[in-house]
Amino acid sequence: MSDAAPTPRPTAETLAQLLDVHLDDLGLLERALTHRSWAFENGAVQPNERLEFLGDAVLGLVVADEIYHAHPDEQEGRLAKVRAAAVKADSLADVARSLDLGAFIKLGRGEISSGGRDKESILADGLEAVIGAVYLDQGFATAYDLVQRLFAEKLADLAERGAALDYKTSLQELAAARFGGLPRYEVVDRGPDHRKTFTATALIADRHWGTGEGRSKKQAEQRAAREAYLALQASDHPDGQTTGGTDRISGGTDEAAGGGGDDGASRPPSEHRDEEPVG
Repeated sequence: MSDAAPTPRPTAETLAQLLDVHLDDLGLLERALTHRSWAFENGAVQPNERLEFLGDAVLGLVVADEIYHAHPDEQEGRLAKVRAAAVKADSLADVARSLDLGAFIKLGRGEISSGGRDKESILADGLEAVIGAVYLDQGFATAYDLVQRLFAEKLADLAERGAALDYKTSLQELAAARFGGLPRYEVVDRGPDHRKTFTATALIADRHWGTGEGRSKKQAEQRAAREAYLALQASDHPDGQTTGGTDRISGGTDEAAGGGGDDGASRPPSEHRDEEPVG
């Protein structure tokens, strides 16, 4: 039996239709989708890095403009934090995944085999390059409209978070104020190197407050910090004690979600475990 033929990569024209943007020169968009690994393997091909550089600047200006006008009473420091949270790599990768951008990007064989179509850095850089291509071909107004549409949900979510834009930092501040100490994270990973999944547990004073899963250690810790931060905010017991007297807390209940008081039962199987203090 012969191997199934690889799925054809969707075209730049299909992506333009998905973005609801007309481009006069689809070659620019094709270049925006050309990762350096593919360019290296095929020779004399320009990768997307210059377009990424341009798109990064366009994205930053549009997001800053949107935030500035949407929050007329906010101080500069707060606006800067919202902007930084909106344009960081994992935020860009989330937007890129919503477009299935990884399927459009031309990657070298090595990157494909190592899971490059879902790598945060490749997706974030590719999205910036696409924005740069739209700007070059159709001008700032069209690029502005595209960024506005792609990031509207992300910016609305950030506006609702209050102080907790970076949950690890917010949890650190809350833990220090409430417990006089800092959170630490236990991280386990599973799966092959090119498809690892990380699970992080946020602990404060050796008590479980939150768990998060992600494609990177950083993403898993942020998600665990978010769960822990919200659980602490909702807790009626500032000293961390539950009425049930257990050591594991999730959102103010007597046992962690998905498990009882047995620490081992609530931990996913893994070949590797890290403990990372925050300091």
